[in-house]
Amino acid sequence: MRKPPAVLRAWLVQAAILSCGVLGPVALAQAPAADAAPEAAAAAPADAAATSAAPGGAAAPAPGAVDAKEGEGADEVVHWNHWAAGNEINNIGSLQRGARNFVAYCSGCHSLKYSRYSRVGQDLSIPDDQLEQFLVTPGDSKNGYMLTTLSAADGEAWFGKAPPDLSLITRAKGTDYVFQFLKTFYADPNTATGVNNLALPGTAMPHVLAELQGVNAGVFREVEVPAQGDVPASKKAEFIRFEPYVAGRMSEAEYDEFVRDTVNFLDYVGEPAKAKRISMGVWVVLFLLAFSGFAYLLKQEYWKDVK
Repeated sequence: MRKPPAVLRAWLVQAAILSCGVLGPVALAQAPAADAAPEAAAAAPADAAATSAAPGGAAAPAPGAVDAKEGEGADEVVHWNHWAAGNEINNIGSLQRGARNFVAYCSGCHSLKYSRYSRVGQDLSIPDDQLEQFLVTPGDSKNGYMLTTLSAADGEAWFGKAPPDLSLITRAKGTDYVFQFLKTFYADPNTATGVNNLALPGTAMPHVLAELQGVNAGVFREVEVPAQGDVPASKKAEFIRFEPYVAGRMSEAEYDEFVRDTVNFLDYVGEPAKAKRISMGVWVVLFLLAFSGFAYLLKQEYWKDVK
């Protein structure tokens, strides 16, 4: 398939932001409405002048951006790479909401090729009628795998690379990484999607959750990198903080909870038996401790006459 022209490509990206994960009116009725998506998605590429891409995928202040050295709160550096997901794999309510979130916003582009709808419904205590109504893609069977309808060829043509399967993303990258990735999008007019990401600079993924989180502007400052050996001194852009740019429908706390639920579901998908394994592990440890006590008493009994 030929790569679309630049203008068509930009339109396709914006269309993907609106359509990614849209399975039908019923599925979206269970997730936050998407009325604000066109404004949030279109505003970032059009007006994002707060940041610009720096060499190597980093970001540097564009003309007119906030000067971190002069602006208020310049020293309040946000350590985004310390953010933790804090998800609870045994929280069924969170897992159910995460499944809803994934189907509504992620499944249009990403598959979970090792998960069946029926297994998800069984493990998350979702009745069959609700499973088919709210989670199963129209035309699919509840016994089928959770596969996206986006072909690899179309994904590569639209985004430059096919969106990956997310079955094992939390096992490969960790829950904290996925949590940080979904929270650190910022406006960047130099990219095809109008956004960039701190956790994965140069990402081809649009900010599909822009209607919920909004679009942030990244505030950066230039720092000197001293010379080391044959490597000359240089400058690099250092992230300071986010500033609101385009408002979303959720507060920061609500969006954190939304992302945490989604990460929790992906954590479950990576290892469906994890909650049971952890629960069983407690009893195994208690058994071993009790057995060790009995073994010690038995040893004492056998060796009491040995001098």
